[in-house]
Amino acid sequence: MLLTTRGIVFRTVKYGETSVIVDIFTEERGLHTFVGGRVRSPRSRMPFNLFQPMSVVEAVAYYRDDPGALNRLKEVRAAVVFRQIPFDVRRGAVALFMAEVCRKCIQEAEKNSALFDFLLAYLLRLDDPDEPFAALPVLFLVQLSEHLGFQPEVPETDGDWFFDLRDGIFSLESPRHGAFLAPEATADMLLLLRPDPDAPAIALMGRDRRKRLLQGLLQFYRWHVPGFEGVHTPEVMEWVWG
Repeated sequence: MLLTTRGIVFRTVKYGETSVIVDIFTEERGLHTFVGGRVRSPRSRMPFNLFQPMSVVEAVAYYRDDPGALNRLKEVRAAVVFRQIPFDVRRGAVALFMAEVCRKCIQEAEKNSALFDFLLAYLLRLDDPDEPFAALPVLFLVQLSEHLGFQPEVPETDGDWFFDLRDGIFSLESPRHGAFLAPEATADMLLLLRPDPDAPAIALMGRDRRKRLLQGLLQFYRWHVPGFEGVHTPEVMEWVWG
């Protein structure tokens, strides 16, 4: 069948002399792998820059309803033209981080409109020149966990809470196993878990606090996402932000 859909590029691998194999999270069918022929040739109708991580594309493909199938792209064009991400190395590093997290967490080969809309909304925020984006990586991890099914339940009362990374719960006592966030980092996490996070408060979150929370959230993901190991893009973000 011929499938026409928007999609978000998660990963692209060069194939042969001019082709690519690309993982695209499609709006209509979830995550699938496609081959793009002659993408890297000078006169390609599907330019290679369309296949950068987290690009949003409109694709037409010869599609088989089989999660293991390698589908062939017929046409690809930009569905969203980003104005900031391709030219701002810091925003680009955040997009690479999002792409690495997504391809390690998202495997479903079926339609998930809520997840697609969530990812698209984050990319538009990242591309907004008026959006403070330094805290977007931690906010992204916190809110993505809801779509992945393991976002923790927020306690109903205030207190000096610890967040248990292994069990995914908040506790007023320090967990004995040692995998937890201390109260200060837990308070930052609770700030991000609010239905409408306080943007000014997030913007004032210092670099050391963001880094500590990011490291804790990545450990939280390792406990709850099978195979979530070897995430390298946080080092890239740290180097770029210098």
